[in-house]
Amino acid sequence: MPAPPHPRRRNILQGVLAALPAAALARHADGQTTHPSEQPVNRDNLGGRSVPAASQPARDDYHPAFFTQAEWHFLNAACDCLIPPDHIGPGAVQAGVPQYIDRQMATPWAAGAEWYMQAPFFDAKPEFGYQSRLTPRQQYRLGIRAIDQACRQEAGSPFADMPAEHQVDILRRIESGAITSPDLSLRLFFTSFLLANTREGYFCDPMYGGNRGMEAWAMIGHPGARADYLDWVGRDGPYPYGPVDIHGDDA
Repeated sequence: MPAPPHPRRRNILQGVLAALPAAALARHADGQTTHPSEQPVNRDNLGGRSVPAASQPARDDYHPAFFTQAEWHFLNAACDCLIPPDHIGPGAVQAGVPQYIDRQMATPWAAGAEWYMQAPFFDAKPEFGYQSRLTPRQQYRLGIRAIDQACRQEAGSPFADMPAEHQVDILRRIESGAITSPDLSLRLFFTSFLLANTREGYFCDPMYGGNRGMEAWAMIGHPGARADYLDWVGRDGPYPYGPVDIHGDDA
């Protein structure tokens, strides 16, 4: 009986490349990564309020576990400014981004548990990494309060009650450093937390509370968390199927 032919190197490489997404998914399922979304829920400082399960998608009847009602109004208004709905795709609020951010506040990441948080603290350049003494939870608490205070001083109302064009102007001025606070760097809060977490929540797997219905993935043609793409490695052209979440559900 003739010996089986040796596999071609290209075929082996194709198999390895196609299997990488499956390996990544298995690692996510086993909780072996250090991404803040995948850590055990930390219920400290949440006042006994319940935290939704990590595998629970966005809900219409959601009640925030970390944010106060005033903070929740701000967060929804700010997320709506950053990614508003249009004819191309859903807005951040429709996608459940505020729910994603609220759930992040129940993780060790939000408590700074995985960071070195001891003195000294310097006002260093961004390339030296995060230098603030504030945890992400404190950034949100103080940042939202400072922005609402600035809005009340300027327009007599909190951020959430301002017209949309004024909200956009406020966020632009915060990003440029024109609006400041003695309590924290509002520019850092906006760019490294509010804006960054909004982007994360918009494109995350739905199990983390954002990207409701995988509409953001569908909008950009992202296939989601499919197990492998072995049948498509050698093809030229767009991938024809819709996205699949980490649990294997279709959009």
